[in-house]
Amino acid sequence: MSALQGQLALANGMSIWEGFELVLPGQTIRFHAGTNEMLNSVVWQGNVYTPWPLNGTEFATPSQGSPARPKLQVGNFGGTISALCRQYEDLLAVKLKRRRTLVKYLDAVNFSAGNPTANPAEEYPVETWIITRKANETPTAIEFELGSPLDLQGVKLPRRQVVAGTCLWAYRSGECGYGGGPVADYADNPTSDPAKDQCSRTMRGCKKRFGANGELPFGGFPGIARVPRL
Repeated sequence: MSALQGQLALANGMSIWEGFELVLPGQTIRFHAGTNEMLNSVVWQGNVYTPWPLNGTEFATPSQGSPARPKLQVGNFGGTISALCRQYEDLLAVKLKRRRTLVKYLDAVNFSAGNPTANPAEEYPVETWIITRKANETPTAIEFELGSPLDLQGVKLPRRQVVAGTCLWAYRSGECGYGGGPVADYADNPTSDPAKDQCSRTMRGCKKRFGANGELPFGGFPGIARVPRL
């Protein structure tokens, strides 16, 4: 939905407003594909939802009863989403909440004349999804595939144990991908001795070898941690 469409939607109180929350370690990013009546960010339940180009599809459960696999395409202005993918392992296993309500219930601050029908308690059931795959990435947009949180219960995704802060790859293996000189020992102390060169299996150890801003082949899932992993 464009910003203009988002503005027009606010003119119809019976339209459904849709916002998303990306729950990262230590922060929650909220966004909506439009603006309010004053061309500002939409506010719902006191929380600010940043205008951002996005398109979510296939949230309805298929008639056959198989699990829904929604897709969310998100604008990648300035590589912002790509940077999050590098920091949080393609956002794999990160929680995404879908929130919906009728426009007439949005906070009064969204309307130039206020909103006498504003009601933060009137909301459709909050949907909680898990990002299961980065389906496509371009300089302008990134598409993610979503799944139910149940997808992470008792299964390995993808086909391996889900661990937040520990890399499961063998150091210098094909999955690890590092083939350079010695860097640091297991405690991340610098070393030039090949016999002492061991990876700490943390994000810190990975960054020492691939760079703080490089694409990390980290074999863990830092996105599911409660606090950021270094």
